[in-house]
Amino acid sequence: MHWLAVAVEPALENQAIEENLRQFLLVLSVSLGVATLSRVFSILRNIPYTLLLLVVGLGLAVVDVRLVNLSPELILFIFLPPLLFEAAWNIQWSRLKSDIIPILLYAVIGVVICVLSLVFGLQQLAGASLATSLLVGASLSATDPVSVTALFRELGVDKRLTTLMEGESLFNDGVAVVAFNLLLGIALGLEQFNASVTIARFALFVGLGISLGGLIGFGISFLTQRFDIPLVEQSLTLVSAYGTYIIAEEVGGSGVIAVVTTGLILGNFGSRIGMNPRTRLVVSEFWEFLAFFVNSIVFLLIGDQVRFQYLIDYAETIGIAIFIMIAARAVSVYGLGLLSNAATSGENISIPGQSVLWWGGLRGSVAVALALSVPESLAQREEIISVVFGVMLFTLLVQGLTTQPLLSWLDLLGDQPTRQKHTQLIAHRVALNRVLDRLKELITRQEVDEEFARYQIALVEGQLEEVQEDLVKLQRSHPEILEYAAEQVRDELLAIESDTYAEFIRAGQLKDELAPLLQDVLPQT
Repeated sequence: MHWLAVAVEPALENQAIEENLRQFLLVLSVSLGVATLSRVFSILRNIPYTLLLLVVGLGLAVVDVRLVNLSPELILFIFLPPLLFEAAWNIQWSRLKSDIIPILLYAVIGVVICVLSLVFGLQQLAGASLATSLLVGASLSATDPVSVTALFRELGVDKRLTTLMEGESLFNDGVAVVAFNLLLGIALGLEQFNASVTIARFALFVGLGISLGGLIGFGISFLTQRFDIPLVEQSLTLVSAYGTYIIAEEVGGSGVIAVVTTGLILGNFGSRIGMNPRTRLVVSEFWEFLAFFVNSIVFLLIGDQVRFQYLIDYAETIGIAIFIMIAARAVSVYGLGLLSNAATSGENISIPGQSVLWWGGLRGSVAVALALSVPESLAQREEIISVVFGVMLFTLLVQGLTTQPLLSWLDLLGDQPTRQKHTQLIAHRVALNRVLDRLKELITRQEVDEEFARYQIALVEGQLEEVQEDLVKLQRSHPEILEYAAEQVRDELLAIESDTYAEFIRAGQLKDELAPLLQDVLPQT
């Protein structure tokens, strides 16, 4: 009978692999289908596709169709690193640096305010245990405004608000994960709270994460200087995202902080000195696709995991947690915003801007992953998961869907349609001028009949005049578009300067990157 068992075991393993693959393909098909439909039908375009995926997942949960079991390890080790890396890769260090004080205040002190408020409030108002209060507080301190920032980009909302929200989320996730790990031992009764020990452990987690992330980020940056193979450089960024996270967690550091550090360095330094513009574009498009791909799966699976009976059982606690979290968010955003405005000499964060930051502080995949990672030995595990799920659903479905009306009410909606039209006209003008140059070159080289070429030139020049008239009309009716055009030119000039230094470094004529000269010379709009 032993030979029968040996023969059956591989067959069962193959069957399990095949079933898991089918489930994964089903999830992938549904998620990408929903994401695609959200772009096809105009009625759905104003709703972030991540929220539509969540709604579809909830619909599947209502009819009790479970796509796949979602484990916290799946989110933390497979989904989280690419999402963090993509956000860090795309955020501009110059913008992040100019707002580093409010970002750090919101990401660090804001987490403390949220945790303390939920710990105290849930115990006093909901009668929750210390373990429940600690772990719910730590889980819900992680913001995940991916839906809001995607909406910001579509609507052309001020880039500073996008930077503040993305920057806070990047560092906030790391701080929240570290806080959760520190408080888990207290909740399980394995440790006693000691302020000095907690602060020391926090500093160690963060310090190791930053150090390791910096080491890997700069190492890969200098490595990519030695060759110019886009697919290899693209693969290195993918390996660095996962490798940094895993190594940091293994050595006792913060994997989240490490990935964010690596992404910031590669996106702002490594891509400039080690990648030519074509490679940089290839890598950026790869990460844009990967983030879309991962988000499409994560939000569908989150909705699919909801257990409505538990939400009903803990409805009162969920309601109290929502109230406390929104109030704590208001205290941290407005209070720390006031402190930031007083401490910095730059442009203040306006009250309408702070209002969007307050309402746009959604909770998502990180909060859920932390709640699901609570050990099953803890008696309050189901309560913790249910409360976190309930609050997350409220933030995504209520706050997420009302962010655009709030932006409109606060008069913060951007002029993205106008900017897009301006860019299209500029592109037409550039293209037609290139066509003219080519026709004149053909005449000079006598490669085409001159009369035919002159006729084509007349047609193109007529079209060019129409484009120029449309452009002048647009600029007259929307004078603010000139500031946008000036900003685009400034960014292009700075990129040309940086790329030139990178060419000298790749050629071996320079060993270190030169400090940019134009950064402080060209006026900012």
